[in-house]
Amino acid sequence: MSHSPVRPDGLPLSLAQLDRCAVMGIINVTPDSFSDGGRWLESSTAIDHGFALMADGADLVDIGGESTRPGAERIPEDEELRRVIPVVSALAQQGVPVSIDTMRASVARAAVEAGAAIVNDISGGAADETMYAVVAELGVPYIAMHWRGFSNEMEQLANYENVVHDVIAELMVRVNAAQAAGVDPRRIVIDPGLGFAKKAHHNWELLRQFHRFTELGYPILIGAARKRFLGSALAIDGEPRPVEQRDAATDAVTVLSATHGAWCVRVHSPRGSRDAVCVVQAWKGGDES
Repeated sequence: MSHSPVRPDGLPLSLAQLDRCAVMGIINVTPDSFSDGGRWLESSTAIDHGFALMADGADLVDIGGESTRPGAERIPEDEELRRVIPVVSALAQQGVPVSIDTMRASVARAAVEAGAAIVNDISGGAADETMYAVVAELGVPYIAMHWRGFSNEMEQLANYENVVHDVIAELMVRVNAAQAAGVDPRRIVIDPGLGFAKKAHHNWELLRQFHRFTELGYPILIGAARKRFLGSALAIDGEPRPVEQRDAATDAVTVLSATHGAWCVRVHSPRGSRDAVCVVQAWKGGDES
């Protein structure tokens, strides 16, 4: 078991120096995200939330202006820009490491120009054919997630012959296309896309075979935060655990992800996951104090 996860090149110094799994805090600047839609829609509250996430143990924050919950419809580009750019700019100016969660190359470019250090594209470049060229030009780390279609259709796309084999094969098509377009392979992060065109048993199988992803040699991001498959696992009498009561389960996934070499976990409530990755690091022998 490796003491340090594989990490991408090109990270801000505070992230490049980490010898443990990083914790990414989520800021949904949206009215309709499944967990916290509407809470951080105003720029001022989103900015304050970013500072609160960092104070609560996040190593970086991920800012998204477009909901990707199942069934969500797309928003216009100008609305996405209006939501995210003031938040990215304000946090980056205060030294907060920021990733931009977007499927649009134009938003990725504007966000990086405003101070974002990472592009997190849940479509892996499939939603915007210009994304790879823009990321290659910007030279920032690029998170490519396994994705089969937009939120309003992904429920119908959760069919696999062998979910681990299929996800890896489809994800590597995107990774290879990114590299062919000039994206530095040392700056690519892969994300198996838990909950995106996946049923509960698909998500668990992907996690059970985590080693298949680490064997690919790329840094790995895991986003399990408060997702439906965790609620189902905690169900009582067939009633899933409510969204706001899934943080302990999220932290458990963090422990297992960090133990198996994940570079980063993406969570709504960072304190428990930050504690978890520190315990994992000490257990591995990374803290000799």
